[in-house]
Amino acid sequence: MEKRDYYEVLGVSKTASQDEIKKAYRKLSKQYHPDINKEAGAADKFKEISEAYEVLSDQEKRAQYDQFGHAGPQGFGGFGGGFSGGDGFGFEDIFSSFFGGGGGRRRDPNAPRKGNDLQYSMTIEFEEAVFGKEKEIEVSKDEICDTCDGSGAKPGTSPVKCSQCQGHGQINVTQDTPFGRVQTKRTCPVCEGTGKEIKEKCSTCSGRGRVTKRKKIKITIPAGVDDGQQLRVSGQGEPGVNGGPPGDLYVVFRVKPDSRFERDGDDIYYTLPLTFAQAALGDEVEIPTVQGKVKLKIPAGTQSATKFRLKGKGVKNVHGYGIGDQHVIVKVITPKKLTEKQKQLLREFAEISGDIPEEQGSSLFDKLRNKIKGD
Repeated sequence: MEKRDYYEVLGVSKTASQDEIKKAYRKLSKQYHPDINKEAGAADKFKEISEAYEVLSDQEKRAQYDQFGHAGPQGFGGFGGGFSGGDGFGFEDIFSSFFGGGGGRRRDPNAPRKGNDLQYSMTIEFEEAVFGKEKEIEVSKDEICDTCDGSGAKPGTSPVKCSQCQGHGQINVTQDTPFGRVQTKRTCPVCEGTGKEIKEKCSTCSGRGRVTKRKKIKITIPAGVDDGQQLRVSGQGEPGVNGGPPGDLYVVFRVKPDSRFERDGDDIYYTLPLTFAQAALGDEVEIPTVQGKVKLKIPAGTQSATKFRLKGKGVKNVHGYGIGDQHVIVKVITPKKLTEKQKQLLREFAEISGDIPEEQGSSLFDKLRNKIKGD
């Protein structure tokens, strides 16, 4: 299935600021988070949203995406290299692919190579992201086979030099082309480039030299981690090849939304409901924060949407750059049901203020009575 444009996925324009991209992601991720939205397709939608945000929130990745689209210079996931040199896809590779070769630049098949990296998506509670926590996760990963010690050969036997390529891992292939007879190198089909041939395979791993296991790993969630950020756990990826180092494990955090607080970076936002009396006369109220309850003085005459700042009551920066603030936003609540006494007191208040309203929802009798009282 063809990928949708990342800007379209987040519902923003191509000139959107980083702040607009972040706000769009937060809104959509809350709507489609699998822990909240159980509808069919929500999980796939959330994955698509997260993928789009991961690219567009990074200036370098976004610049390459704007230039190359999903393809990128090496396939969008790569974001690096170039058209020649290093491990990039260069002219020699194009030439070799044209003639069916395997490339003229090939690493030594017996050289040590680092193992593949792994990724694990971990859903955590809001407070776990704020304060951090040590947790144990279980991942499925390849481990060196204990039976053959990774050789892939039956115990008591050893891999031998490949009879096809004589241990080189490649074979020469000659082809007649429009440009004449051309000789190219291809990966040996017998040893698959390893240069070694296993005559008697290990019964445990079937010659792979490794087996898939479930492994428990303890990780420390850093205090202040935010949704979409990841933690690198060194050496917990796939085992290396030919004695090379193991890969790494990248834990991607998905933070559950909180019913009371909304987070923006290191700052916390909280909506405070107040009655008309509290807002008009002033009050002292108790406010919940991620660090515990605090008292806040509400000045008389406070209007709806007024903001108060509680310095240092936000989230600790994950990189150690201080602590954010909590912003309290006032919302004056209008009562939907009033007793007759409450209505009368409000009428007296309106009369004193010189602004008598045309009451809606009252009976004809009530309106006549109020008019007589007014006269």
